[in-house]
Amino acid sequence: QVQLVESGGGLVQAGGSLRLSCTATGLTFGVYTMTWFRQAPGKEREGVSCITWRGPTTYYADSVKGRFTISRDNAKNTLYLQMNSLKPEDTAMYYCAAASFVGGWWLATGYRYWGQGTQVTVSS
Repeated sequence: QVQLVESGGGLVQAGGSLRLSCTATGLTFGVYTMTWFRQAPGKEREGVSCITWRGPTTYYADSVKGRFTISRDNAKNTLYLQMNSLKPEDTAMYYCAAASFVGGWWLATGYRYWGQGTQVTVSS
């Protein structure tokens, strides 16, 4: 049974930092593309950042480039998202997702496995 478990969310002031983690079990983590998505109330789920299994190659949404850094530790089956210079508009539920093959990394429909999410709230 595949499980993705996110952690590290919380309440932080604007300009602060958080580090999210996503630990995977039940899959061969090292051969999956992993992506962070987020969803704010009343908005669609959006792709935040992606890291492929080969390379790896990283991708970022324009809104987080230069502030967020995605990384992975295949030995620990863990995905990370370092979030710096947080803004109130970063407030959302953050989800990690796994896919063996992705057409467009930002498309949520391409991901087979999802975590339950961790809440990030940035106060102004």
